[in-house]
Amino acid sequence: MQRKIRVLVGKPGLDGHDRGAKVVAAALRDDGMEVIYTGLHQTPEQIVEAATQEDVDVVALSILSGAHMTLFPDVLALMRARGLGDRLLTGGGIIPAEDMESLAHSGVGRLFGPGASTQDIAKYIRKWFAETHGGNGAGAKASRKPARVARAAPRKRPKPAAKSSRKRR
Repeated sequence: MQRKIRVLVGKPGLDGHDRGAKVVAAALRDDGMEVIYTGLHQTPEQIVEAATQEDVDVVALSILSGAHMTLFPDVLALMRARGLGDRLLTGGGIIPAEDMESLAHSGVGRLFGPGASTQDIAKYIRKWFAETHGGNGAGAKASRKPARVARAAPRKRPKPAAKSSRKRR
């Protein structure tokens, strides 16, 4: 049995704009990859936990908030700590070229800016997979758990205080 390249698309931080992440996720799915989208407002810990649970090959972050120089290194460090250092960390957003270069030197994969071709993103992931695993993603042996699409667990919110059971007059 053959397996697909598994990609987790994450939206870390407080940025609430996810149209681009959803477009990229759909394009990668249409290109034959299995995509897990975490939803908005995820912490680096939540993203890496989802990546671990889903046993993904690639973690792709979408960051438009300007926090890329904090969030990419945080996610990369957590991935390495959880034994996912051999997986690709890539992404995109509003990221200046000099920051892309700095992040690349720290171990982050290629980053894509606004207007990047979804075909280029898919080709980059497939090329990385082929170089790393010796296959194109469609021909790799199924060595992981069965595929499923899931969302990361939402953040837990505090429960409201219980109302008093005393009757009012």
